[in-house]
Amino acid sequence: MSVNALYDYKFEPRDKVENFHGMQLLYVYWPHHLMYCSPFAMLVQPDMTFGAFVDEVLKPATADHPDAPQADFLAAEWQLNGEPFTPDASATLKDCGIDHKSMLTVTTKGLDGIAGSAS
Repeated sequence: MSVNALYDYKFEPRDKVENFHGMQLLYVYWPHHLMYCSPFAMLVQPDMTFGAFVDEVLKPATADHPDAPQADFLAAEWQLNGEPFTPDASATLKDCGIDHKSMLTVTTKGLDGIAGSAS
């Protein structure tokens, strides 16, 4: 849905990477798991490895979902900003091309939410 501004807004964005003290925002969407109603907004270090991100950030964030114990996020299908993406678990987020406010989508085949309901 497009939005038309009524005025010419001019302001300094407050969510610029410079305002995050070396950290960056990363959005992660897990389709067919709408127990989480929107993508996660995560604060991450750009120099952490993708494997560390999965183990230390993503797994704890999704742990309450019944599908989480079966989810193999490293073997999942990934997209980065809407494009197919094959992460390298040993590379840093920065080296993987993940920057401030990137959107990752992770699809775990065979896991379709609570009792297959996409929730």
